[in-house]
Amino acid sequence: MELPGFLYGFYERRLLRSLDHQKIPRHVGVMVDGNRRWARQFNAPTSEGHQAGADKIHEFLGWCQELGVKVVTLYMLSTDNMSRSGEELDLLMGIIANTMDRLDENEDISVHAMGAPELLPDYLAERLNKLTARTPVHEKIHVNVAVGYGGRREIVDAVRELLQEAAAKGRNMSEVADELSVDDISRFLYTRGQPDPDLVIRTSGEQRLSGFLMWQSAYSEFYFCEALWPAFRKVDFLRALRDYAGRQRRFGS
Repeated sequence: MELPGFLYGFYERRLLRSLDHQKIPRHVGVMVDGNRRWARQFNAPTSEGHQAGADKIHEFLGWCQELGVKVVTLYMLSTDNMSRSGEELDLLMGIIANTMDRLDENEDISVHAMGAPELLPDYLAERLNKLTARTPVHEKIHVNVAVGYGGRREIVDAVRELLQEAAAKGRNMSEVADELSVDDISRFLYTRGQPDPDLVIRTSGEQRLSGFLMWQSAYSEFYFCEALWPAFRKVDFLRALRDYAGRQRRFGS
């Protein structure tokens, strides 16, 4: 065994032993950022970066299952990303579709699609709908897949659906406005019925939200990692969990 590999394994086991498993976040959101930059580092096509990022998703979900994380939200494609070149988007959509097929093969995973399906190719929207409708045999982890997703759009969609429901019931809009609460909007979000994320991780060194779970992350803890997503290692994840466990969470107090 090479020394670097030995040291890495030792450090990983040490981090794992140091974790307080009573403080593992129930819901982790991940902004999988840096695929294109990773590809440029190796003078590789952008598609190789996206494929490496997709492969990392499956590895990451395995870590989450091992450590007891129950819900994961993956920010895979934003509405802003839809402005990229047609060639790159076609390749990326195909990789995402293949990723959904691989998730479909795992009977321990349930999947929920978040975003605007009308922005996606029909074949990808159909795969996402199929996955969302599927009931896992033994659910060990729930995965929200944010594809064609925008945080502002999610809030607008939630308010629109709330108003449509109120109108269908014949309610007066002035009355709806007077009685409107945070919980009213929360029950129409894409993640309705789910716990808000305890921890949000962003890779690639960027330190901004970029519209990810804007409503749900109001009291989330954030962890920014320099590693590009395809190079994100289990030790990076364990460091994030250790950092999270050491924080004193405050919910507005």
